[in-house]
Amino acid sequence: MKILVVDDSKAMRMIVKRNVGQAFPDTEFVEAENGAQALEVIHTQGEPDLVLCDWNMPEMNGIELLKALRAEGSQVPFGFVTSESQPQMREQAIAEGALFLLAKPFTPDSFQELLASVV
Repeated sequence: MKILVVDDSKAMRMIVKRNVGQAFPDTEFVEAENGAQALEVIHTQGEPDLVLCDWNMPEMNGIELLKALRAEGSQVPFGFVTSESQPQMREQAIAEGALFLLAKPFTPDSFQELLASVV
């Protein structure tokens, strides 16, 4: 399984990768610092099996990335991993085609539960 982890914080990308890797040991990870870079990665390397994305990032935020992917016809499974968890954000994420919005902090178990139906 190949997962694209999108977050402007390198430390947070490492934490996400470590937690997901503990739940799913055979995972391959690709990283991007923002939505614009994530689009470039997807265009050059092909779609991953899943995108795990922060909401607030410079250049292109997570919801803008999701909208851009859906506008291109991509149905890549997409989930938010963010410190933002207001009900209206969760509703917007789901309405735009996200599978979930996981609020920080999280554990390997929370990823295992959420991703069990995706992978």
